[in-house]
Amino acid sequence: MLDKRVIEDVLYAALSRGGDFAEVFVEDKYNGSMKMVGGILESSISGRDYGVGIRIFDKYNSIYAYTNDSSRENLIKVAKEAAQALKEGQRDISLNLMKASFSDYNPIKILPSSIAKKEKLDLIKMGYEAAKGYDEVISQVTVSYMEEEQKVLIANTEGVLAEDTRVRTRYAVQSVAAKDGEMQVGHYAPGASMGYEFYDKVDVREVAREASRIAKVAVHADYCPSGNMPVIIDNEFGGVLFHEACGHALEAEFVSKETSAFANKLGQLVASPLVTAIDDGTIKNAWGTTNIDDEGTPTQRNVLIENGVLKSYLIDKLNGRRMGMASTGSGRRQSYKFAPTSRMNNTFIAAGDSTLEEMIANTEYGLYAKKLGGGSVNPATGDFNFAVLEGYIIQNGKILKPVRGATLIGNGVKVLELIDMVGNNLELGQGMCGASSGSVPASVGQPSIRVKSLTVGGRKEK
Repeated sequence: MLDKRVIEDVLYAALSRGGDFAEVFVEDKYNGSMKMVGGILESSISGRDYGVGIRIFDKYNSIYAYTNDSSRENLIKVAKEAAQALKEGQRDISLNLMKASFSDYNPIKILPSSIAKKEKLDLIKMGYEAAKGYDEVISQVTVSYMEEEQKVLIANTEGVLAEDTRVRTRYAVQSVAAKDGEMQVGHYAPGASMGYEFYDKVDVREVAREASRIAKVAVHADYCPSGNMPVIIDNEFGGVLFHEACGHALEAEFVSKETSAFANKLGQLVASPLVTAIDDGTIKNAWGTTNIDDEGTPTQRNVLIENGVLKSYLIDKLNGRRMGMASTGSGRRQSYKFAPTSRMNNTFIAAGDSTLEEMIANTEYGLYAKKLGGGSVNPATGDFNFAVLEGYIIQNGKILKPVRGATLIGNGVKVLELIDMVGNNLELGQGMCGASSGSVPASVGQPSIRVKSLTVGGRKEK
């Protein structure tokens, strides 16, 4: 991607006015996507992003610049211009770039770019027909296909020289159900760090029918009553609540500035003893898995909370300096246009011993949140607000009826303390996580969990 001698020259130029660390990030990424709306192919787009990011550290401060002109002359010019922010004089460095070795957690069999577009279009049509034909209440269906092949090179003045190839594939279906002038949406979007062999594992018709099933349940449901009650949050994408309400607050970007509810709490009990939470960037072919992070550090399995006790944070190089702690392989970025920071990979609550049936049977009255939708959270306080995409009222230990319009309102730290049952049915869901370093693929997950008291927002039937 870049000659080693050119990389060395750029790193020397980056420290020409001082600083104590410099990094080069090179990206060559192919993107492809297709989208069908209402049975019509609305878009079919493919493209290539190529560029170089240059980062300089001066103790706890960082300077970042990027360009898509990778000629030696331009890269040295950009590096020197970035270095102008420093006025300490040139630093003497001796470079010894060594090619890094690391484990391959994402074996790829078939590059998506090698498959004809007609075959991909047939997949989209198959999903559309399955979703639209699920029930007469389904009025609109959108099917999206995505593929990505990214090559990265990371080099720095600590001697790191690492190259990696990342391939991701995703299939998404959104169904709209309409009844009596009202509409409800169902969505399902599995993905993996896999090639086209992903479709040997995933039946797109099942994906499509699941999206339509969610929409159909919601459009026939009554509105959810409001109040404080026990809430059972199901597995897979139910983990988005922990991801948003607690996971971001465990990222060093917030912890280092003490704007996190978990700052200065290592070794303290911060959750129910039933809760163990993990971020694992090494799960084979998982959506958020990479072999190395975007700073060239090998990814790893990080136990964040163990039996309720806070054990670790998610740490990148810069914030690790500020905290006096080593990187946990958590430095991520959307592209060369973003400086990396601490981010989640595949974050989940570990499996417990209870079954979902036991949770429901042990709940006299409450809400079963089978599918969660979007929400918002304040990382400094942990206060959150999440929509329930598919929910059911529980009464006398049994599911009574489906409800819609439910919202979960609470505080992430307090919710961790109020978890009184953890299921044995761990599953991961896939999403895109946005933060200061852009949007990155991340898995969320958990088994079914029960929160013994949570505020549920709802509304009365008109």
